[in-house]
Amino acid sequence: MTYQTSISSMTQTITSRSGAWDGIDAEAVARMRVQNRFRTGLDIARHTAAIMRRDMAAYDADPANYTQSLGCWHGFIAQQKMISVKKHFGTTDRRYLYLSGWMVAALRSEFGPLPDQSMHEKTSVPALIEELYTFLRQADARELGMMFRDLDAARAAGNAIEEQRLLNAVENYQTHVVPVIADIDAGFGNAEATYLLARKMIEAGACALQIENQVSDEKQCGHQDGKVTVPHEDFLAKVRACRYAFLELGVEDGIIVTRTDSLGAGLTKQIAVSKAAGDLGDQYNSYLDCEEIDPATAQNGDVILNRDGKLLRPKRLPSNLFQFRAGTGEDRCVMDCIASLQNGADLLWIETEKPHIEQIAGMVDRIRAVVPNAKLVYNNSPSFNWTLNFRQQVFDAWAADGRDVSAYDRARLMSVDYDGTPLGDEADERIRTFQADSAKRAGIFHHLITLPTYHTAALSTDNLAREYFGDAGMLGYVKGVQRKEIREGIACVKHQNMSGSDIGDDHKEYFAGEAALKAGGAHNTMNQFAA
Repeated sequence: MTYQTSISSMTQTITSRSGAWDGIDAEAVARMRVQNRFRTGLDIARHTAAIMRRDMAAYDADPANYTQSLGCWHGFIAQQKMISVKKHFGTTDRRYLYLSGWMVAALRSEFGPLPDQSMHEKTSVPALIEELYTFLRQADARELGMMFRDLDAARAAGNAIEEQRLLNAVENYQTHVVPVIADIDAGFGNAEATYLLARKMIEAGACALQIENQVSDEKQCGHQDGKVTVPHEDFLAKVRACRYAFLELGVEDGIIVTRTDSLGAGLTKQIAVSKAAGDLGDQYNSYLDCEEIDPATAQNGDVILNRDGKLLRPKRLPSNLFQFRAGTGEDRCVMDCIASLQNGADLLWIETEKPHIEQIAGMVDRIRAVVPNAKLVYNNSPSFNWTLNFRQQVFDAWAADGRDVSAYDRARLMSVDYDGTPLGDEADERIRTFQADSAKRAGIFHHLITLPTYHTAALSTDNLAREYFGDAGMLGYVKGVQRKEIREGIACVKHQNMSGSDIGDDHKEYFAGEAALKAGGAHNTMNQFAA
């Protein structure tokens, strides 16, 4: 229903009440409706799933159409990000949000800061999804509210052209509500626990769930040591649990992102069940580090595999875990990804130890030989030292090409001494084009940064604290924050407006008419920012 037809429909409804509803303004109701387009989280999940499906098809047609997101740990951060995106680019197309389990653990747990080990309350994940969308919906209400005020002003001035322009803008309004790729970690338990949590996350608005193949009770951050994977059938049961949750709730386009940590995970807690040679269980077990044994030397508690007529004992660590053979990580990643795509996954995530296009592309080429349209979500992680990694890559490439690298010390490439040098500049250019280059070469559909706003909050707070508590005093805030907000057009410089004060004033006028006691009058200090 359009804005104009909504006004007409509500006018008829009000008239049908024989005067009892004459105090209700039909256009005010239409405005409130358009400001609250999404009634439930499921409305959001269906809307954003359709966006992601369209974007995935566009990427298949042209890898220049890759998508991006930033990790958010609070609704306000998500809101400001999308307001900024619309301000700078005029559209939210191909820009998403990422909900990081790492940041939920570190910043949103009632236990206080926690490592990324799924020890935080799992209910905090759907709660954060709901919070993100509450703030994004409020951004819609705020922006549309300002458009309605401009519309009223155009009508009062008799400016029919401006009135029509604004009506067209309302009818074609692009929402701040964008897809959220939400981290469900390793499912927080067994497949039933995964299903129950997935349902809550989808009901909160998540259209895309990212699940990893680590064990729930030994889960580690993807960029730390000690990771333990599970056999494929265990993992695929959780993938199916997520799909059942989507289908049950009527989000048939829901997206499942399966993450493999096998590249950096050398351990498994279980020997996979194998029913036939070459099945997934057999393939998983084939990478175990084993030693051939004489049956007479077998001991109580030993696990024995029969491979090609030989009896093999997988090496068991004091932790009761089994280890994989060194150097098998890439092969296991490829196997994980193919198995996931053939069993219900939509997108892949390969957790790597460095941002290296050819390393990623080498695995993707092998995956695409089996599943041609395989696409990745890639973590442009702050856990990588991007400057050092790319300077090393340039140094090694130059050396391999026979170029003179004598002016550079590979052991100290992070040094500020190399800023502005040919090597430093080329490394920076590779960082700048990394997303576009890897989207084309390595099948990366979606680029995200997991923890950017964690780091920006720390950096900006450090800068403010240094100035404000130092000699600059109040000038530290004014010069370093407020003056920049004003001159760079940061919306929340008018923080009363951003918090919803003007929306509240509009509602007061709807409800009480001329008797409304509004906050936005002449004595509101926010008027100082009108210019």
